[in-house]
Parts: sequence; structure tokens; C-alpha cells
Amino acid sequence: AGGGSEAASCDGFDNDQPGVTSSTITLANASDVSGPVPGIFESARQGTRAYVAYFNATQKLCGHDIKLLELDSRADAGADQQAYARACAETFAAVGSMSAFDSGGASTAQKCGLPDLRSTTVNPERVTCSTCFSAQSVNPGQIPRAMPTYFLDQFSAQTKKVALLYINAGAAPVNAASFRKGWESVGWKIDYFQAIDVAEFNFAPYVQQMKDRDIDLVYYLGPYQNTIKVQQAMRQQGFTPDVYLQDSTIYDQKYVEQAGDLAEGAYAYSNIALFSDTGNKEMALYRAWLEQTNPGADPNFYGLYAWSAARLFLEEATRLGGDLNRASMVKALSKVKDWTSHGLHSPQDVGGKTTGKCQKIIRYTGGSWKQVSKGDYLCDTLVTTGVGA
Repeated sequence: AGGGSEAASCDGFDNDQPGVTSSTITLANASDVSGPVPGIFESARQGTRAYVAYFNATQKLCGHDIKLLELDSRADAGADQQAYARACAETFAAVGSMSAFDSGGASTAQKCGLPDLRSTTVNPERVTCSTCFSAQSVNPGQIPRAMPTYFLDQFSAQTKKVALLYINAGAAPVNAASFRKGWESVGWKIDYFQAIDVAEFNFAPYVQQMKDRDIDLVYYLGPYQNTIKVQQAMRQQGFTPDVYLQDSTIYDQKYVEQAGDLAEGAYAYSNIALFSDTGNKEMALYRAWLEQTNPGADPNFYGLYAWSAARLFLEEATRLGGDLNRASMVKALSKVKDWTSHGLHSPQDVGGKTTGKCQKIIRYTGGSWKQVSKGDYLCDTLVTTGVGA
């Protein structure tokens, strides 16, 4: 749990630090659990909880157990800021957090020097926060070429008639604008670019627009609950694009269960090992401890990266030993490159805050997700869009 390398000496460890007692070190996790889409990022809390339990079951950190303060950022920038105010006052650091409105607590974390190692960063404000990092390194202004190039090669005609729909909330608008610019620079043509409000219940007009424009490839950026609404509306109006595509948000058992046969044939791109990869020891470890600490919970993309964040944090803390403090942790995280969480995901430039270059393409067919791209990951250069940078 500490990474396998020799732990540093604990001489000089200071118990007089925020969130530290003589026997415990408290970490915070602030994730969207309640809000407009209930439970949207509860998996990040679960993944963090699972790793903390694994760590405590196997070792201590300079004689300290790890405690977890679970906070709800409620899909709201104000709530995220409030959560990080508590984290600054009551905990040593924040680990594995995930929010669509992560801009809210960025300045709060930086001002108090709080190390904030998130599952995934989604807003520009969190990227520029000097004490904030994420296990899945993401810069909104950088778009990997690997995914759009794959579909340009495999579905050349379809990438010339694309609809890009996105939820009009949180990080989605700026990310959608960056996607549009990046994908078009590779050779796609976005014919229909449309925001959909969170409270929207009638998706029929958007489907009609896609039909009128002869769209061949549909991409939706938003929670899987709304993905299902889009797909239901397409079926009701007899609209079947050649390609339905989304990010790893739909690589989730809950999506499959709720979508039913609507999921058949859907594509997603991802940068993690398949949940079904029984040969991946770290995946087996994540799934085992997830089940132990959250019985019945399904593995999830954001939960996996929360596990990765907790692992990275505690590995770095173990290496620091008696030198562990907020400033030394921030410095250590700033030097982390090519982090894979022991093969759980593609290399991530955590310290450099540069978007990862490698992705794989998966498709739901015949009752399971299968990788359709060749090799382990497709790796290519990044497109700098300048949007949200």
C-alpha cells in the first residue's frame, strides 16, 4: 500500500499540523454526491474510501492511521468552496475528490496551501491552482489526437457529419468548446453544436435537428443519466446514427442496466484498463477493496482514478516520512510524471498537469464492453486548442 519502496525515516514527524494528531492523519474527500444528478460522483468517495481501508489494513504512516472526512460538494461551486474551507481547517490534505464544479474550491485550497490530489480536474481554475493536482491529468485546453484520429480512420464519412451535444453546466461548456476546436483541427466537421440545460426533459427538438442535418456521428458530453434520455429520444423518432460516442462516463454498469438495449453498439474512449481484466493485479485489488468497503458498488472510471489518487498520495507520504508536511507534499506531487497506478491506467503527467496522450476505444456489444482499438493504448500527440487553458 505504501508503494513497495523503502519507507523514509519518521524522525522529526510533526504532529502539530492541520488534521494530524499523535495517532491519526485526516484526509478530506469532497465529491458531488447530492445535487441535480444524485450520486453522480459518489464513486470517487467510494474509491478513496477503499484505498484508505487497504492502507490502514496493511501499514501505518509514521505510526498514524488514516482517517477520511467525507464532504459533499453537491454539484455546486459554492458547496465546493465550503467543503474546501473545512478541508483547510480540519484535514491535512484532500484526496480523490471529484466535482463538475471544481472551480469553486480552487482558490481556497491554494490560499491555505492544501495539497489537493483529485480524481480528475475538469475546470481551468483547478488547473492553475498551485497546490492542486489530479491522478487523471487533464488540461481543458489540450485534446488528445488518438481518439478523433481513430474514428477519422475507421469512420471517415461519419466524422464529416457530427453532432456534439453537451450538458449546459459545470465544466461541460468549456470542455465541449475545446473538443470542437481540437477535433475539427484533426479533420472532423461538427455540423451541430448544442447545449442542453440540466432541467431539460424534452430531447425531441435536438433529435429533429440532427435528423434535418443528416448527422452520422453523435457525441454527448454529460452524465449517463442524460445519455439515456438522448438515446431514448433518438429511438422514439426513428433516428439511428452510424456511431454513438461518449467518454468514459458511460463505461459504467449503472448505465448498462438503465439503458438496456439502447446501450448496444455504443462507443466510448477510455484511458484505463478494462474492469474485466482479471490479469491486472491492481484492478483486482481495487475491485476487492471496493467490494469490501462498499458492498455491491460497481467499479467506475472516476472511482478508479480516486483510488489512484489515494495510492499516489500515500506512496509519496510514505517516501517523505518525517519530512511530511503540506509544502513538501505539494513539491513531491509536482515532480510526478508518467503515473499509472501500477498499470491501472495510461501514463499521467500529474506534476505537469498535461493531458494524457493515450486512449483506447471500447464498444458495448453482446452484453459486455470490448476493446476495439489495437494494442494496449493508442498514443498520439496533443492538440493545443487554447480554450480553457
